[in-house]
Amino acid sequence: MIYDPPLSYVSEEPGGPWSNYLEQLDRVRPYLPDASGIEGLKRPKRIMIVDIPIRLDSGDMAYFEGYRVQHSLARGPGKGGIRLHPAVNLSEVMALAAWMTMKCAVVGIPFGGAKGGVRCDPTMLSQHEVERIVRRYISEINLIIGPKIDIPAPDVGTNAQIMAWVMDTYSMNKGRTVPGVTTGKPVAIGGSLGRQDATGRGVYVCAEELGKRLNLSMAGARVVVQGFGNVGNAAARCFHRAGAKVIAVSDVRGAIMNHRGLDVPALVQHVAQTGSVVGFPEAEPLDGMALFELEVEYLVPAALENQITERNAPRVKAKAVVEGANGPTTPDADDILGRHGVLVVPDILANAGGVTVSYFEWVQDFNEYFWSEEEINARLARIMRDSFQAVWQLAQERKITLRTSAYVLAVGRVLEAKRMRGVYP
Repeated sequence: MIYDPPLSYVSEEPGGPWSNYLEQLDRVRPYLPDASGIEGLKRPKRIMIVDIPIRLDSGDMAYFEGYRVQHSLARGPGKGGIRLHPAVNLSEVMALAAWMTMKCAVVGIPFGGAKGGVRCDPTMLSQHEVERIVRRYISEINLIIGPKIDIPAPDVGTNAQIMAWVMDTYSMNKGRTVPGVTTGKPVAIGGSLGRQDATGRGVYVCAEELGKRLNLSMAGARVVVQGFGNVGNAAARCFHRAGAKVIAVSDVRGAIMNHRGLDVPALVQHVAQTGSVVGFPEAEPLDGMALFELEVEYLVPAALENQITERNAPRVKAKAVVEGANGPTTPDADDILGRHGVLVVPDILANAGGVTVSYFEWVQDFNEYFWSEEEINARLARIMRDSFQAVWQLAQERKITLRTSAYVLAVGRVLEAKRMRGVYP
């Protein structure tokens, strides 16, 4: 008999990120040859909650709450981004850490899953205030991170500059330069070429591989990208270069559409100048939720969690959803999309390009030898294609969805590592 009390430190209504992860885990149980250890994946290995006091530019004191969650370290050091967003909470960070465990396992990267975040709105803070928050946060979680323990990376609200502050703060505390403590850094201080576009590039490779199996030509394929941050921007550029028509995109300020296809390079310049896709002269405004109802070959949700739910899933007209974000589709929405014949390439596979190139960066930092961008992109494409093929083949053999197939492979690999290591003491 397994004693499995509920976690006392997280409480949420069904449909929250952690609840969604638990449901995804339960759905895969019947397909595992040995699911005896799956209960151990329903609780993180370690959770740290920290208070972050900083002095604002005004001289006033402000207090923020930060988190670092290590879900599983069975397959290697923890790996996962740091998120700065006003909606950050423990449930979200726990789920993101768990999804990182699965993501690393499905593409065969020797990392476990971790995630961090600070509940704040960086758009309402000065750069100096953000820097103080990040440096104090890293000082607080310093005890549980490190190049062989837990390696942070960029996520929503963070970027290469913030990773430079992470590396510098950790290094100052250690008394020596430690470039391997984080990935997604500027190239000047040990970052990797190809890292910035890696997640979006991986999304595109998965879409391309799916298209080959569905006999969908990428040339002329219609694409919608929800979210035009780092992931959506890079994915859109990859689709555009391949001859696809990106007909609609959105960001936090609005959405735009052009049925003939957006000039993506010009749109990227517009965003660099104005900070938003809104107002792009070669497009018309569009209601943000209407993005999901456009008839296209590929829909790429690249924003936040819970964007495709049971409420809007029946209106999705895409042939395929390729998840650039973490957890954008709820389990109920998954079922609805499946009944409507919409294929979903799950987040733990589709957006694993970022952690894959993060792994490359980590390896390069340890070896103090750096690869060319062409070599990095080729290695990334090979891992993504091989991983997609493994997920696709298992899905076809077992007559299951791509998400279930990805979880069968990932959970199986994590449980095998846990069984081989045993229980200490």
